Amino acid sequence: FDREKMHVKVISGDNAESVGAVASSVGIDNSKTIDARELPDFESDQEKFDEVVEESTVFGRVTPEQKRAMVGALQRNNHTVAMTGDGVNDVLALKDANIGVAMGAGSPATRSVAQLVLLNNSFATLPHVVAEGRRVIGNIERVANLFLTKTVYSVLLALIVGIFGMSYPFQPIHVTMTGWFTIGIPAFILSLAPNHERAKSGFVSRVLWLAVPSGVLIGAVTVGFWLWVTRGDNFDRSQASTATLTVMITMALWVLIVVARPYKLWKIVLLVVSALAYVVIFSVPWIAHILLLDPTNLGLMTQALIVGAVGCVAIEIAWWISHTKRGDAELWDHSEAEGVFKY
Repeated sequence: FDREKMHVKVISGDNAESVGAVASSVGIDNSKTIDARELPDFESDQEKFDEVVEESTVFGRVTPEQKRAMVGALQRNNHTVAMTGDGVNDVLALKDANIGVAMGAGSPATRSVAQLVLLNNSFATLPHVVAEGRRVIGNIERVANLFLTKTVYSVLLALIVGIFGMSYPFQPIHVTMTGWFTIGIPAFILSLAPNHERAKSGFVSRVLWLAVPSGVLIGAVTVGFWLWVTRGDNFDRSQASTATLTVMITMALWVLIVVARPYKLWKIVLLVVSALAYVVIFSVPWIAHILLLDPTNLGLMTQALIVGAVGCVAIEIAWWISHTKRGDAELWDHSEAEGVFKY
């Protein structure tokens, strides 16, 4: 927890010197051990009380009311507080803490007010609990980026087609195929993957900053290319549709590449397999025939890949612009954090 920049404080009703010695034996700095009987009154001198609680690490001779007041002091200093205890004297603090953690062998009252009960009575379980929570939160954000991006460009395509009365570029099977290796399978794997990124506020804004610009760019470039290849009367609809689909898939794959950061070997394998899967689908004649694809016009397909590559550059630029504006220098730079909770 110390490596993860979380502050561990020991609050006990026992003798302050004894508590400090035990804390020191497990690596907690006991240089700021406080006898709670010497603390400022938390009702009459709240500001001074909050200051001492913030700066100190180990507390002895703490009453149940003081434990509760310490939780409140930390919360007033903008901390998210997790409280661990096993006795009746911890109930008040556990109820007020953001996360109450009780020992399985603790009193019934303690277990009833806690959100989490450690059945094995081991504090060493908590790093694994935090790691699992981070995995769920972090992976939901990655997957949400993929699904929301598709929602944005799908809605944009539908609106443009409906408003301007133009023909829809794709067959129903094409829309399904687009999601196979840009959303469906990758999202399933990413949702189950290890992820120890520290949870941060602003989930919705981060997802929208990536998904909305990416979705709009994919929709706009796809429609623009479709209008360009279908200008005039001398065009093959099947070939034009296949080329337009290539543009959309290329850009959707780049969104997956962005979402998968930071890269690990298994993520690189996932990205390569996803891209190669579409190469196989377009290259094998009988698969292409089943999926109503006609990639035989190599000139048009080359143009589609070039336009798709330009769209990928636009997505990357849009991502970096939003990344810079938010000043979130650590948005995807969590490579050092991964593995901290692995034993």
